[in-house]
Amino acid sequence: MISYIRGLLAETLEDAVVVEAGNVGYHIFVPASVFKSLPGLGKEVKIYTYFNVREDAVMLFGFLARADLEMFRQLIGVNGVGPKSAMGLLSVLSPDELKLAVVSSDAKRIAKAPGIGSKTAQRIILDLKDRIKPEEALYSGFVQDERPEIFGDAGPGKEATEALTALGYSAGEAAGAVKKVAITEGMTAEDILKAALKYLAFL
Repeated sequence: MISYIRGLLAETLEDAVVVEAGNVGYHIFVPASVFKSLPGLGKEVKIYTYFNVREDAVMLFGFLARADLEMFRQLIGVNGVGPKSAMGLLSVLSPDELKLAVVSSDAKRIAKAPGIGSKTAQRIILDLKDRIKPEEALYSGFVQDERPEIFGDAGPGKEATEALTALGYSAGEAAGAVKKVAITEGMTAEDILKAALKYLAFL
């Protein structure tokens, strides 16, 4: 098992990169979202990998973050979703966007990915919904230690989310609506709630 590869970025291809490590060039398939975050050619890069062995091919799939690799692993664990379909999905939606789509049961958004039909999208939601907490989708993009106070476990963002669920919205809908609010430090839970309700009114 290859956990990750650290080396020099030797080449970028249409759907893959070549990383040179130990005088070996590793051909690693990556989602489209990875390319915008890559260093320049000849610079060091670390890619977390999934080693896939089939009867007709041996392939490496890679990601810049371990959390993204974990999302890939969860996707290929869904019946009917193979590595290429998972890569296509993660090229259209970032892991954070996918989490939000899952908790809000947004099958249409997931089905926009190549090779993912409506039935497969529903299956992805069914299989992954219990593994992703609404708070995880709401707070995605924030490093735990850097998360603003307003997003804390007892902050106004959390309070607004709980208020929305008390009003009858699903946990996914509440998390998605609060995430859409441009929250600033001076906002109270009531301010966030009002803004989130305005967003939900236009859905």
